[in-house]
Amino acid sequence: MDKNRINIAILEPSQIIYEGLSNILLKFKKNFYIYRFNDLEELKHSFSKLELNIAIINPSAIQNKLTDFVKLKNTSRGILWIALIYSFFDNELLQKFDDELTINSSRDQILNKIGQSVNTAVNSQIEELSEREIEVLIQMVAGLSNKEVADKLNISIHTVISHRKNITEKTGIKSLSGLTIYAISKKIIPLENTSI
Repeated sequence: MDKNRINIAILEPSQIIYEGLSNILLKFKKNFYIYRFNDLEELKHSFSKLELNIAIINPSAIQNKLTDFVKLKNTSRGILWIALIYSFFDNELLQKFDDELTINSSRDQILNKIGQSVNTAVNSQIEELSEREIEVLIQMVAGLSNKEVADKLNISIHTVISHRKNITEKTGIKSLSGLTIYAISKKIIPLENTSI
């Protein structure tokens, strides 16, 4: 799948509101792909076919299906859930979402909010490091050379180089200082173990 492609699900019963929101979003970015769903069950069944990044949902569509919504949200990590609000909803219901859009939002406010959500969605799609890659990263951050890492982990130097390459590809970070900051931010290593 194209890594720049952002799949957006819209669960909205009103055709006018769906088309208006779709029109705004499609003018914003050419790599947005928008899918319309009529109910939560239909959205749930799409997860095996689509790699969704953002789900924009009218809260009335889940009001009587809150348990199902929470289960779906908990089993589908990496998706941002945005409430599309144009009437009053209980605060407890709205807290189940990651963010909110209102029907009164201007075009710029919608684009700004979705743009921030897209950045968050893309960042959350960064592949997780394997256990061995984390072990190699810890040794790299400690200042060990490829040979020292290989000796310490009882693997070949070629394997260390391969893991380093995978770490760089998955994180998008090439410098050791950048990888150190990454390791601290992901709580792979504690701050006090570094010389930063």
